[in-house]
Amino acid sequence: MVQGRSGNQRFNIVAVGQSGRLQYEAVPLAASLRATNPDFQGRLDIAVPQNGPLWREDPVIHDAAILGLLAAFGAEILPFELRIFGSDYPYGNKIECLSALPDEPFLFVDTDTVFIGPLSDVGFDFARPSASMKREGTWPVLELYGPGYTQIWKSLYDRFALDFASSLDTSQPDEYWKRYLYFNAGWFFHASPQAFGQRFAEYARVIRDDAPRELVCQPLTPWLDQVALPLVIHSFGGGRPGAALAGLDGDVTCHWRLMPLFYARESDRAVAVVEQVLAPQAVKKVLKDYLPFKKMVYQGKGHAVRAMFDRNDLPRKEQMIRNQIKRQGLWVR
Repeated sequence: MVQGRSGNQRFNIVAVGQSGRLQYEAVPLAASLRATNPDFQGRLDIAVPQNGPLWREDPVIHDAAILGLLAAFGAEILPFELRIFGSDYPYGNKIECLSALPDEPFLFVDTDTVFIGPLSDVGFDFARPSASMKREGTWPVLELYGPGYTQIWKSLYDRFALDFASSLDTSQPDEYWKRYLYFNAGWFFHASPQAFGQRFAEYARVIRDDAPRELVCQPLTPWLDQVALPLVIHSFGGGRPGAALAGLDGDVTCHWRLMPLFYARESDRAVAVVEQVLAPQAVKKVLKDYLPFKKMVYQGKGHAVRAMFDRNDLPRKEQMIRNQIKRQGLWVR
């Protein structure tokens, strides 16, 4: 197996792909890795859940044109079986796919990610796992007269016999969400996908099926993976990403999430890379069947969205960006 390098680090990259939206998103992910890291000879796995009793619809990618593009860009299809999650919680794919990886250092990225710079610029320490800080204070949702941030998070650390105090960012005030370890699960890494995946699955299942009483009123869909992830990272001695990882969600990768949001707020470099890798006729022929790419990229509506916003002075909340785009009739997902 040929593997990628970041400095002297050896690692594999994995993203989840399945029929529908994710199969289309996997193409610019693979194409951008090839375009921006031409000397990176690493393995890119597109992990595909296999059909089974936990799925209401077949998740396998059957589209030969999509599979052909992925292969052309050097991606490998990695089948895996689900035993815990499925249609009821598809975000569980990112947890269960880890068990199918070779037990070597890995970087997981969400499929709606593009590579826009050299991975060799990222200072990974795979012994100290971390994850994306490109997040908002989405969880927990505090209830009037209910437990606060400290009670809720501490109950989880206590459930798994973890040290809560050492997870806190004490530069942030008490009962402010940024004080507590919380990530976006759009990227994360560790030295062992087997150990990390096993613990991630264990913690997520316990939280889903036997949560502490402090969580009785808390929504876990779609937040379950992001509730469990900081606990897993902390348990392996990891934490918030430092300056060496700034390129992730920066100059090296871009987690674009939704095409209108991508054009509204991401860098000129990211837009240029996406439009470059989606331009070839062989790619356009396939991806124009996916409405967000068709409307935003191929019909040029993304630049109309882009003209609405100043990247240096964006609305504070994502919902405000969404609302402005919707008022102009340019929202698509």
